[in-house]
Amino acid sequence: MTTPYHIVTIDGDGIGPEVCQAAVEVLARACGKDLLRFDPRDGGASHYVKTGQVLPQDTYEACRSAHAILHGAAGLPGVTYPDGTEVGNDLHLQLRFKLDLFANVRPIRLYAGAQSPLRGFPPGRIDYVIIRENTEGLYASRGAGVNLRGEVVTDSLVVTRKGTERVARFAFDLARKRSGAPRDGKRRVTVCDKANILRTYAFFRAVCDEVKADYPDVEIDYAYADAITVHMLKKPDFYDVIVAENMFGDIISDLGAGTVGGLGIAASAEVGEHHGLFQGAHGSAPDIAGQNLASPVATILSGALMLRWLGDRHGDKRLTEAAGRIEAATEAVLAEGKVIPRDLGGQATCTEMTAAICARL
Repeated sequence: MTTPYHIVTIDGDGIGPEVCQAAVEVLARACGKDLLRFDPRDGGASHYVKTGQVLPQDTYEACRSAHAILHGAAGLPGVTYPDGTEVGNDLHLQLRFKLDLFANVRPIRLYAGAQSPLRGFPPGRIDYVIIRENTEGLYASRGAGVNLRGEVVTDSLVVTRKGTERVARFAFDLARKRSGAPRDGKRRVTVCDKANILRTYAFFRAVCDEVKADYPDVEIDYAYADAITVHMLKKPDFYDVIVAENMFGDIISDLGAGTVGGLGIAASAEVGEHHGLFQGAHGSAPDIAGQNLASPVATILSGALMLRWLGDRHGDKRLTEAAGRIEAATEAVLAEGKVIPRDLGGQATCTEMTAAICARL
């Protein structure tokens, strides 16, 4: 087993430094001093303002050689490129494409202590994962769209067999590892698309069907992107794993997060065959930056995702056990109800939330 594991940390912008360092503190407490080696690196919109680089070459090289990357948040209001797109997002977008992080993993789980706006769904009754294809789709056109005389603007939707097949296989493999949907216990992959309208999505669905043939033990289900937004509210317990094209996956992931407490509790992973980037699903919230008001929960849970991914890759049970302890400690703190972050209706500061989780560990 390779130890210590080399973890690059990029604090980023806004609340990024606060939540990233909170996650580092929890990870260090759960894993001990010899299992992880943290390597802080620069990057993000604020670094771009100072240097003209959102992802410095030395940061990229460190990310490429590291076992995993932990990121706080990126982006600042008004810091944009000449075409109007945000600079901060380009940090993880560059890493996404350069490191081929083709699968975006968004767990949607209702924890004890986090109240769902959906009536009748207690903790554990909402528990599924959205797998978003991360390198193709409509977002593959970022920076490459056509703006003709300021009159006509186009971006192309890109779907390839290789890209769809590997993300579908990732989704089916994940379903095999899970316990099935809360409603009926069945292992199921739902394909989210618009196959009734566009050929790209019909192709996406067809390739998913081909992959399904290798997984007779996992059901396949289909949902159009518009209809699934209703189903995710009416019957969220039906879902186990959902796989979607880049843009649709982006949209429904935030909807799913809203059903289990919001983006402040939503973990996120971007993984490929060799690299992984982990960060909370929320933004940089510059309006509360530096005030110790941010919730570190999403980043802490993303750190647990990182440990699980590393544990699977390296066959290291110490990492997967530590991940389970972090998730259990976080849920226990929320369920107790004494230390609750502001986004979930409490008054706990970032440091108070971090200390409570560490104490529970």
